[in-house]
Formats: sequence, C-alpha cells, structure tokens
Amino acid sequence: MKVLVTGGVRSGKSFHAESLLLMEPGVTYLAPAPTSEEERDPDWAARIEAHQGRRPGHWETLETRDLASAIREGDGALIIDSLGTWLTSQIDELDGWNAIREEWERVLLARLDDAVDALARTKRTVVLVTNEVGMGIIPERRSGRIFGDLLGIVNQRFAAECDEVQLVVAGRALTL
Repeated sequence: MKVLVTGGVRSGKSFHAESLLLMEPGVTYLAPAPTSEEERDPDWAARIEAHQGRRPGHWETLETRDLASAIREGDGALIIDSLGTWLTSQIDELDGWNAIREEWERVLLARLDDAVDALARTKRTVVLVTNEVGMGIIPERRSGRIFGDLLGIVNQRFAAECDEVQLVVAGRALTL
C-alpha cells in the first residue's frame, strides 16, 4: 500500500499519516534533513523531537536527503515526512534559490524521477506526507513561486504512483 497524505500547515497530516502505520511491526520514519547543520532552522530539532515523542518506541528515524535510496534499501514500512522538506533540501543543495532555474532544474527532476521510480518498484508499505500548495495567494517572491511550482509537480508525480491520496483538513482526512 502506498498513500500520499497532503494538507496545509498544521492540518494534522503528520499525525494522520503516522496513525496509518501504527499496526506495522517495523517502521522507518524518514525525515529529509536540511542540507547542513548551519541551514537547519532553530526549531528543526524541536520538531523532530516532538514527532519522535508521539511515535511508538520501535520506530526508527532516518535523516537523509537521498529519498530514492531510502525507499529502495530498507525493509518494513516507511513514512516520509515531508516531500516539501525534501524539495527544499534539494533546491538548497543545487543553489536553486539564487541560480537560474534552467541551470539546475534538470538535475532536480532527475532526482525526482529516481525517487518516483523507487516508489513505483517497491513492495514496501509507504506513506508520504506533503504540503498542499496553490490554494492561496500567488507568492510575491521568486523563491515562493519556484517552491510552489515544483512542489505541485513533486506531489503529482508521487500521487500517480500511490494507491490512495488523502487530504487532511482540520485533522480530518478525506480520500480523494
């Protein structure tokens, strides 16, 4: 089973995604880490700790930006939280916030293809968490427009390989 859980910020999507895996005997919680310690915002560790505190003790946490390898190489169920964090780390690594999009986007899309292919081929149970974009105003800044455009592509590509897509609003999940 492969499920994409999407929703707005603080909608309850992570909690819902975790609840889908509570009966699994082994779960790896993949947290796509920022590119470096310096780029982690001050709340990164607190967010990781809060998420870990509500998960069963036998769940393992893996911090990596290599989504494709993490999907291919593990066993047991996998939760990826979140695709938006993964995308941000990729754009950071490629200096995409400052460079011309055409200079780095091909590399990003190749990494996306690799991760989507890994998801398509895996027999593991995988739950992916992502932010829903495009339901509000158009961002004023270039970085916001780039992020929104690309996360929309990321979400669509992963959703195409999932058995279900669920939208979480105010803690309630709707299957799309």
